[in-house]
Amino acid sequence: MSWERELEELRRRRELAEQMGGAEKVARQHGRGKMDARARIAALVDAGSFREIGKIAGKGTNDEAGELTDLAPANYIFGRADIEGRPIVVTADDFTVRGGSADASIHRKMMQAEAMAHTMGLPIVRMIDGTGGGGSVKTLETIGATYIPAVHGWRDVVRNLESVPVVALALGPTAGLGAARAVASHYSVMVKGLSQVFAAGPAVVAAIDGGQAVEDKEGLGGSDIHTRNGVIDDEVASEAEAFARTRRFLSYLPSAAGKPAPRAKSRDPVDRREEALLSAVPRDGRQAYSMRRILESVFDRGSVFEIGAKWGQAAITAFARLDGRVVAVLASDPSFLGGSWEARTSEKAERFIKLADQFRLPVVHLVDNPGFMIGAAAETAGTIRYGVNAMNAIYRATVPLCCVVIRRAYGIAGAAMSDGDAFQYRFAWPSGDWGSLPIEGGIEVAYKSEIEAADDPAAKLAEIRTRLNRVRSVFRTAERFGVEDIIDPRDTRPLLCEFAELAWAKLF
Repeated sequence: MSWERELEELRRRRELAEQMGGAEKVARQHGRGKMDARARIAALVDAGSFREIGKIAGKGTNDEAGELTDLAPANYIFGRADIEGRPIVVTADDFTVRGGSADASIHRKMMQAEAMAHTMGLPIVRMIDGTGGGGSVKTLETIGATYIPAVHGWRDVVRNLESVPVVALALGPTAGLGAARAVASHYSVMVKGLSQVFAAGPAVVAAIDGGQAVEDKEGLGGSDIHTRNGVIDDEVASEAEAFARTRRFLSYLPSAAGKPAPRAKSRDPVDRREEALLSAVPRDGRQAYSMRRILESVFDRGSVFEIGAKWGQAAITAFARLDGRVVAVLASDPSFLGGSWEARTSEKAERFIKLADQFRLPVVHLVDNPGFMIGAAAETAGTIRYGVNAMNAIYRATVPLCCVVIRRAYGIAGAAMSDGDAFQYRFAWPSGDWGSLPIEGGIEVAYKSEIEAADDPAAKLAEIRTRLNRVRSVFRTAERFGVEDIIDPRDTRPLLCEFAELAWAKLF
């Protein structure tokens, strides 16, 4: 006796699941300029690699004879797939089925996806569109009661953050649990004009505010807001760009913490020396320059992948490669606030260093930091607390770290360049300028009585400045072994490649 009849029903149920919310709702999704969930998965992963799990889970409708007449699938799709030949867990909310809300979800599917990533040690990519399985007022009538909120399965979300790379793509209006799932990631992306993230949408806000006018979705939680406040890492122009950035982000990371990140083949010579580096830093210390050009000059060509460019802008955080080996890059950006670390920048640096340490990536820190931001606004924002947290993360990190002091390193923020109690794998350019505080702001305080007592205070100030400038030389510091090596800027790449080789030999 054959089981063909049951296999025929299985085929039919799979076909019904593939219809998602039905032709009309799928067309409506496309009409909003959005891909449907299945198309998103196909666009993200290697062709033919997706194996869906729980495809026929949903709500079936049967006739009087008990025969299946229709199937409304769950609004959450997940399974195993490959990206560049490496296995991942991929998930996608299906907005065409009740907007991804709880009354059309099977929460166990989401729990199983997160558990699979943790148990099997696989990266997980969440494509979020809607409430992401969050609450719906209709649920109250369905279950006949209300309930005290709990997010069952969130433990695996937390454990994944500690063990495997997690990427979240907000690909539509994303509220409640969906917003929480977007934030609970190592890397997150929004599509400009298509994605919004909020704890609750405009209608809920209006109702709670007594019907007062509120912003539209973009004004309440658009990418212009959340990629500048650190809630979401990056903003892109299209879903295709979001998928490309996801693939690239994962290419720098191991499949799980404790494993080595993949090394790429490099055609960029280790001994490449860029002449432009000789004049990269202007002699006028008040003049800004492009740190990003320096990054492109010293790391493998085309390998710099910046993360979070629109928030915490005094620091650049990026992955890059040195002779094909992955490194995490923290660099000052002197074109924003002169490179001073304010609260957001410090928060960004702390988070990035923790990410590098978690996934065992050596750190390269390119320093031009005049100190923590000062002034009333900085104090109000709690800059010193965020700054010390960033410094603590650097001191706690256990991966090898190499510093290149490009220009300034002042005060506590300058001391946060590396663990000052550890071996200093450090180089300084001749443009280096460092101390407990810049002399430009400290002479008048330190020499106040001497200047006031002088017949010509202005001349006395100039005399003191000239005297102090003689001892500011990087070579005076090197004489006392206050800095380990002064280097020709053109030697930066070869020396960093040497560091990466030694660091990776130490790590694995």
